Amino acid sequence: MKLLLLEPFESLWAGGDPFVEVEQLQGEVYRELENRRTLRTEVAGRGYFVKIHRGIGWGEIAKNLLSAKLPVLGAGQELRAIERLTEAGVPTMTAVAYGERGNDPSAQHSFIITEELAPTISLEDFCMPWPTQPPQPRLKRALVTEVARMTGTMHRAGVNHRDCYLAHFLLHTDQAITPDHFRLSLIDLHRAQVRGQITRRWRDKDLAALYFSALDIGLTRRDKLRFLRGYFQRPLRDILREEARLLAWLEPKAQKLYDRKLRYGDAL
Repeated sequence: MKLLLLEPFESLWAGGDPFVEVEQLQGEVYRELENRRTLRTEVAGRGYFVKIHRGIGWGEIAKNLLSAKLPVLGAGQELRAIERLTEAGVPTMTAVAYGERGNDPSAQHSFIITEELAPTISLEDFCMPWPTQPPQPRLKRALVTEVARMTGTMHRAGVNHRDCYLAHFLLHTDQAITPDHFRLSLIDLHRAQVRGQITRRWRDKDLAALYFSALDIGLTRRDKLRFLRGYFQRPLRDILREEARLLAWLEPKAQKLYDRKLRYGDAL
């Protein structure tokens, strides 16, 4: 069994079984499946997000593997991603409680609780009006550069997100947002993978997802080049030459994701 309890949960659950206590937390439920539950709860006036994993069974594991998908076995993936991103300097969530018990990966019971990041707005929502209400050019450049930096740092740290969309970059709104003063945090890491070094395949899938999520916000060619320079941290001339295969693949892949969204809605 693995267990991490920080305040307020260390005191709140003193003498109890954390795996029983976490199942009794109440709040706004964001996702309720047979083997996974996500909710927002409040303790002593502060908000927390709770993710509970109850084991997906060998059948579901086999189904995922046969369809070339890597199954999410528990909350440990998110905790490891949070720790690696924090070490690398990518702003993300703060875990205050984590538990894992059971040696059978198909029946493992685990949970993670993170501090709520508030007040915030997703970058997807913040950028949505841009095509008709263009932002201040300096702010747009600054946001593109920071998203590029965060994504590049994440990948160089050996983490691939697997849901790398603008919706999962949160812009903090506790102070005025200006080109020189703003703060972004990366969230929703339950499917993220942590390696010694990221593979090209997973790097490219994250980049395609991010590009797809930005297709409707009015990015110019100059914006895209700025992102590439910030992401790769290399001279643009070298990037265009050395990453020609990626750049040729990226546009049609993002468009394919976009067309799928139009056909099936948000179920990607």
